[in-house]
Parts: sequence; structure tokens; C-alpha cells
Amino acid sequence: MYARNRMSTLLVLVIGVSTGFGQTTQPTATQPCTGKDEPTGALQGKVEKASATEHEVTINGELVKYRATAATMPMKDEAGKLKATVFFIAYEKDKKCGSDSTDRESPEADPAKRPITFVFNGGPGAAAVWLHLGTAGPRRIELKEDGTVPAPPYRLIDNPNSWLAATDLVFIDPVGTGFSRPAEGEKPEQFYGVTEDISWVADFIRLYVTKYERWLSPKFLAGESYGTTRAAGLSEHLLERFGITLNGIILISSVLDFQTLQPGDSNDLPFVLYLPSYTAVAWYHSKLSDELQADRVKTLKEVEQWASSTYTIALARGNALPDEQRQTIIRRLAGYTGLPTALIEKGNLRIAPWVFEKYLLADERKLIGRFDARITGFDPEPVSNHPTYDPSLTNYLPVYSTTFNDYVRRALKYESVLPYEVLTDRVRPWKFGETGHGYLSVVENLRSAMVKNPHLKVMFASGWFDLATPYFASDYTIQRLDLGPELQDNITHYYYMGGHMMYHNQASQKQLQTDVVTFIRSALPE
Repeated sequence: MYARNRMSTLLVLVIGVSTGFGQTTQPTATQPCTGKDEPTGALQGKVEKASATEHEVTINGELVKYRATAATMPMKDEAGKLKATVFFIAYEKDKKCGSDSTDRESPEADPAKRPITFVFNGGPGAAAVWLHLGTAGPRRIELKEDGTVPAPPYRLIDNPNSWLAATDLVFIDPVGTGFSRPAEGEKPEQFYGVTEDISWVADFIRLYVTKYERWLSPKFLAGESYGTTRAAGLSEHLLERFGITLNGIILISSVLDFQTLQPGDSNDLPFVLYLPSYTAVAWYHSKLSDELQADRVKTLKEVEQWASSTYTIALARGNALPDEQRQTIIRRLAGYTGLPTALIEKGNLRIAPWVFEKYLLADERKLIGRFDARITGFDPEPVSNHPTYDPSLTNYLPVYSTTFNDYVRRALKYESVLPYEVLTDRVRPWKFGETGHGYLSVVENLRSAMVKNPHLKVMFASGWFDLATPYFASDYTIQRLDLGPELQDNITHYYYMGGHMMYHNQASQKQLQTDVVTFIRSALPE
């Protein structure tokens, strides 16, 4: 995830203890564990500042006991020099703290049977707290049913939709985010770039599966926003560098090809791919005609078809487009977006996402959110050309920051006086690639991993009202993976009534968990 003023090139965008905000569920143990997770003195992978506690939560009506480990993994070179520290929080189902009493007959006791999923967010510059406390972890932030933010003080509640139902979870904060930091004296540029980031996160995964004896476990990656870029790159790198094969990848609000998101004078593609999302948002705010408003699914299919054919051709013709056809296109765009025809004509038939965010509800002096266009906010500068803030980001940032900082210290017993970087610029400048080499794309990395590992399955999840990573751009990317019908069947794409963080909507969060659990189980050996 990312805020618009945090990027020039691109993308972006638990249980069982009382936290003092009215929570009453008690853990089975509140003191840090001792035993297996104590430092071993190994050259690499020595876990420092580890705190392990035991908890329980009810997921889908089943009581799940689990172990939470909050710790820092030192990242060293082969000479033993400390390069960085990576903070993580791991949840393991049915692990016995400081004892050997785990039921060895249960699937959870066999690392070859219990899946493990490595989870991260995007940014670049976002900690894993969004997926952690938003949807996947055993505790989540409390929001209203439609996903909007209540008045403070905020609190965490049990998450009956946790992914822990199907997989152990490891939430990773890449270097520069969360509590993760470069070592003293280390140059930041060795961490802050596409290939650099993939290399360090891959090495963390290698160290984790070594330290915690999970080499035989079915392995999954889950990323959101730029985290999907990281996940696609990791899928090939883990295979080629360490021989780590994945069972599946979960891509939430994905961006694998940045050309699909960066409109410009020489790139008309995003104008086409954003259009169906504009229509979905206009439908939500009742800005369409009665006919188009009546059936959202039918309307979106119509817009997708028109955008891929008539609109694409019209943009390609440029000044050669006859004026009569031009006026027809303008009227059709106005009907599909709810924007004034004069604004569309002024933009030369091209509607940038920030224009749509600024002007859809301009008559009410409101902005619509970029990450979730259902959410609106007062426009303090109605004469400016761009939105001055994103109401679908600014409302949520303090909720995640406040609840995590309390939770990690009081519930998970992890002590640190460092600021927890939920969303930060400290990873800038980020090296997206060599200048003059076109748009960043990791499509080939994902294709390569799927070809070399034909068992790898991929799940895409998109929100209808996401103006950061529009769902039609993911459709476009999937259709051009060129895998052949057999491997193409390994890909699924689900759509949700929400935005970039579709899980803020409670109904969508429940559906997402159902889809994730089904996907993970489908990707396991029979």
C-alpha cells in the first residue's frame, strides 16, 4: 500500500489477551516461553529478543489453540557480519510452549502436513500489519460492519475469519518497515530496491524454515499491493536460489505489470483498464443512469467489452478520430463514469484516477478514496487539480498503528522502544529498475516459476472499488501470462465488494477467508 504523495514512480497500496480496551479473552499463558526458541549461537538465523506466548481463538466455530512468536531475525553475511535485523510475528497452531507434549499424531505436529504462509504488505514501505490485523491474523482491528472506522479508542477483537484455520502464518516486516532495520553502518541502498528486497526476504524465509524446521512444510506466499510484486519475484528466486518450491501464492490487490497502472502521454493502457472500476464506483454512489444502475454485473460486463474494443481503438487513433465519433465516445464515457462531458473533453477522452477521485462528487465538495472509493471525505481545496489526501487511508493508519503498538507489547510481550513503521518513507529512494528500461514487470518471473513448478497455484483477489490496483488490470495481466490451458487452470481470480483492503468490509473479509482456505487446501498434495 502507498499514499499518492509517497510515490513518484509507483505503487503502491492476536488473540487471547486483554489489551485494556474492553477485551476479555484470556490466553492460556502470558509469559514468554523458553526452550526451543532460545538463541542457539548459530552463525546465521540466531533469533534474538524472541517472545513466545500461547493463546486460543474460535475460527469458524472451532476452538484453535496456537503459539505466537514475536522476534527479530539477524541477517548476516557468510562471514558473520550483521547486515540487518528483520522483525516477524509467527503463529503456529497447536504448538506446546516449552514442552514436548504436542500430540505427535496430529497433522499440526508433522511439518510435512501443516502448511506455512509467509505474509507481507507492500508500499514499498508498508509493514505487514495491514494483512496481519486486517484479515489474516487471529486478532483483527474492530471496524463497523461496512468497514468504516469507529471513534477512538480503537481495539482489537478475536478474528473468527483468521487464515490460521488452514495454515500457520509468518508476518514479515521487510528492512526499513515495522521494527526491521539495517545494521549500523550498512548502506540502505543494498535493501531498498526490487531485486535487493526480493533477495533479503528470500534469505529470511530460508533462515526461518531452517531455524524452525519447516523445510518439508507446504509453503505459500501472501502479498498485498507491492507485496504481490515481491511475491511474484520471490516465486522464481526461491526456486532458483535455494530450491524452495511453493504450493501457492495469494495475490491481494495485485500489481505485476506497472504499465497497467501508470497513465501517461505514451501509455494509454491504464485509461482502458481503470474504466470498469470507475463504473463500479459510480454505481456505488448512484451516479449512473437508471438502466446502468439496475444491474451492476451486467453493466460492468458491458463496460469491460466496450473499453477493450471501441475505447481502445478510439484512443489509438488520437487526432485522427473523427469529431462525430469523438463526441460519441465522450457521451459514452460520461454515462459510464458519472463525470461531466466537458471534463472528459478537456482531458482528451482520458480520465486519470486522481481526476476521477477529485471530481465524481465535486458537486458535494467531497473526495472519494483511492484505496476504497466507497469512502468519502471533505475536499478542503476544491480549486486544486488533485486530491489533497486520501480519506480511505488517513482514517485507517492510526487504527493499525495504535492497536499494533499496544498488542505487540502487552499481548505478545515483545519489548522495543523503536517506532513501529506502519507506512514509511525511510525506504526511499526505491530502485524500481534501471532508468530507460521501461516499466517494471514481474510477470515473466511468475510465469517462469509456474512453468518450472507446474504444481504452483496462484490466487488473485481484487476489490471492485479499488482505484489503486483496478481489478481489470489484474484480468489483463492474467490473460497475458501465456501459460497454456493446463497451467492457466492453476490460476483463480476472486472479486469482492470492497476496495484495496477489501477485508475491511466484514462480508468480504469472511468471503476472502473462505476463498483463501479453499485455495490453500486445493494446493496441497492429495
